Order: sequence, then structure tokens, then C-alpha cells
Amino acid sequence: MSNRQRLLRSGLAVAASAALLAVAAHPADAVSGISVSTNGSTVSVVTSACTQVGGSWGNASLLTSNQTSFGQGRQAALTGAASLQSAAWSDVSPGTYTVIVVCSNGTTAGSQSVIVSAPTPTPTATATPSPSRGVMGGMGGGTKDYGTVTLVAGGVLAGAGVIAAGWFLRRRSKPYRL
Repeated sequence: MSNRQRLLRSGLAVAASAALLAVAAHPADAVSGISVSTNGSTVSVVTSACTQVGGSWGNASLLTSNQTSFGQGRQAALTGAASLQSAAWSDVSPGTYTVIVVCSNGTTAGSQSVIVSAPTPTPTATATPSPSRGVMGGMGGGTKDYGTVTLVAGGVLAGAGVIAAGWFLRRRSKPYRL
């Protein structure tokens, strides 16, 4: 086989690959004419592919998985200006939907699937009564309220212990004294 035939075959393979890529890329351009987004239970669509005919930009349709054609589902008219048109649906329940935009001249600007998820619950704070006397920790009597006499007697015992410890340490450092 000559080099000329090899070159011809590889050239044909390259041309066929380029043609396949061009055909495959064309439908993607048609689908990318719209942009669909969700915010909570609101679905919105934006496009710049439509032109105004007879005072109307066109319509958008929100289809559930059971609905297959443009006339079915919830319809919304496109509003906006020459550079950008939009439509929105509120209170959309969770699920998978398809949004289709058809311009007023009858051309389809595009279609796109969107998933509306269930809203996440917002945590709420509940008020709990606070303890009337603070935290009652400790050993034994930490939860009982004792009177003034008991507190004074405890203070006297603690003071006597401090004085006795000081006397003991002083006596130990100087054994010749009482």
C-alpha cells in the first residue's frame, strides 16, 4: 500500500470525525438557549432567544414527568426586553420537571429538566424554664437550702481549722516553743 493511499484514508477518517462532531454539537446549541434555576419552591427560566411578535415574546411551560408536550402543564408568559426574557412559577411541589420555552414565532428556544427538592425545615428554639437558684451541684447538701445558723457554724469550723493548721506548722518549725 502506498503512502498516498494511507494519507487519503486518514484524511477521510478525519473528515468523517469532524462531520460527526459538528452534527453532535448542533442539538446542544438548541438546548442551551434557556437557563432554568430553582429557589425553594420557585422555578424560573431565562432566555434571550425569542423575538417579540405581536406584543408577545412567547410562553414557557412547566411539565411534570407524566406530561410530554408543550400545551400540557403550567404555562407562563415570557416577560422582559429584547436582550432577556423570563418566566417563573411559584409554589411548585418537590419533584422532577421539564421546562420548555416556545417563542411567539413558533420556534422552540430550548428545554431543560430541573429538580425541585423539598424545603429543609428551619430549626426553632424552644424556651425552657431556668432553675430558680442556679445549678445545684456538689456532694450531699448541695440541693438543700440551709439557714444562717448553719452557715455561721460552718464558717467558725473552717476558721478554726485554718488557725489550728497555722499553729501546728509554727510549732513544728520551732520545736522549743509551745
